[in-house]
Amino acid sequence: MPDEPIGNECPYCGASMIVTRMTCHACAVSIEAPFPMPRLGNLPVEHQRFIEMFVLASGSLKEIAAQTGVSYPTVRSRLDKVIEALRSEIAKTGDVKGTILDAVSEGKLTADEAARLIKGI
Repeated sequence: MPDEPIGNECPYCGASMIVTRMTCHACAVSIEAPFPMPRLGNLPVEHQRFIEMFVLASGSLKEIAAQTGVSYPTVRSRLDKVIEALRSEIAKTGDVKGTILDAVSEGKLTADEAARLIKGI
C-alpha cells in the first residue's frame, strides 16, 4: 500500500479510475464490485489535504495561514477552489434532489427517520 494518497485519475490515460475490490485485512475476505467513490475522494489529492487541514484547524483560515506560512487571502483563494471543485463534483452526480429537511416538510420522511439519516452522515 502506498504511504501517500493517490488521486483517482489513471496515470496512463487520465480517465477516472474506480474502486473495484475491497479486502478485510483481518480475515482476508474480499468483495469485488464497482464501488462508488465518496465525493471527497473524487477531488484532487491537494484539495483533500486542504480539507483535512481545514477540519483540523476547526475551520480557521487564519490558523491555516499561520501553519503554512502563506497569507490569509491565499488560503481563502484555495478554499474557494476547493468549494468550486466540490460543487462541480456534486453537480456531476446529480443525485442531490433535496434536503432531508425538505423531505420531512413534504411528509416523505418522519422526524425520526430524518434524525437517523443525519446521524449516519
